[in-house]
Amino acid sequence: MPTTTQDILTKADDVLIGNYARFPVVMERGEGSFLWDVDGKRYIDLFAGFGGGVLGHCQPDLVRAVREQAGRMWHVGNTFHSAPQTELADRLNRTAFKGKAFFCHSGLEANEAAVKLARLRGGQAADGAAGGKPGAAKKWKVVSMNRSFHGRSLAMVAATGNPAVKAGFEPAVPGFSQVDLGDLEGLSAAIDAETAAVLLEPIQGEGGIHPVPIDYAIELRRICDERGITLIFDEVWTGCGRTGKWFGHQHFVRADGSIVEPDIMTLGKAVGGGLPVGIMYAKPELAALLVPGRHGSTLGGNPICAAAATAVFDVIERDKLIGHAQSLGEHAIARLKNEPSIRHKVAQVRGKALFLGIELKQPPTGLVEKGIELGVLLNVTAQKVIRLAPPINIDYATWNAGLDLVVKAIAAT
Repeated sequence: MPTTTQDILTKADDVLIGNYARFPVVMERGEGSFLWDVDGKRYIDLFAGFGGGVLGHCQPDLVRAVREQAGRMWHVGNTFHSAPQTELADRLNRTAFKGKAFFCHSGLEANEAAVKLARLRGGQAADGAAGGKPGAAKKWKVVSMNRSFHGRSLAMVAATGNPAVKAGFEPAVPGFSQVDLGDLEGLSAAIDAETAAVLLEPIQGEGGIHPVPIDYAIELRRICDERGITLIFDEVWTGCGRTGKWFGHQHFVRADGSIVEPDIMTLGKAVGGGLPVGIMYAKPELAALLVPGRHGSTLGGNPICAAAATAVFDVIERDKLIGHAQSLGEHAIARLKNEPSIRHKVAQVRGKALFLGIELKQPPTGLVEKGIELGVLLNVTAQKVIRLAPPINIDYATWNAGLDLVVKAIAAT
């Protein structure tokens, strides 16, 4: 068994497909907001495994939930009920809106399920149900946004508004088109009698941390209601408190105080606390269309994963981490906008709570590597946007120490 960094890297080159742009670092253990590599070097983790480690590494309540459930029941097929699934779905009813959950393994799969459900609704409308007219065109098309990212299956590649993700996988799965975020005129032009759904992220993640304008979300909801179109919010990045609300769409508040809700919400990443959990969560009237035989997932809702995900909700609520994330995010935005040593390099700082993007005026060279050298883990997306998504239970001192290193990395590149 290889144990040194070089031994492991050599073995990895022999046995792993090289589809990930990995850095030559081998992580060995983690605790809280810190990781250590096999050589003993410590890193402040400000990216939390693409946001999946929303409560950091080896959080005691999550460890306890996994151990207890693993000792009770490891796996049971979905021809039976299990308490962990029901308890997790109940957390969504308490924190989001009245709905029903379908469990799978990832945000990608949740998005696939959401599009299938929207098409079921569209087909039903063509039969004269769900507010449709007999003989009407079947609704099957999906409109999404430029700069979006929804996953890497063939269908979600087609839904993703990034040409680089699509390259090499042509011909595209039919039925998907993209418009610019915020362009209502373009959206109206893209919608036709066959449009089943509009799919968007409350904050675009891979696209560079671009929040959806509130007025746009309000008008989008009105258009979808008016034309019988399913509104899907991809909350794979923005779920579970990261944006200072339980879910990103809860920032979309009308003048009367009501929240713009989707017909379907999809979750992944943080909802499992680092374990493979995806959820498609739909309003009851849509969920009723997904009858036996229409969709499934062998390991979806696995008891261990569901127990961990339930613990994620419990810890966030108990420790008041949503307000904590909001406070730390406000501090970071104010600091990064006014940091003298990097002000000349920063074009904009945007995002909400602990889902932040630092857009640089020029694409950086070797910035992530510089961060690794300094002992901080971060990410660059959309060529020049530094993406920060730490565990939302990171303490103030560690967060500030991490920001110190981010500033040093920017200044040095």
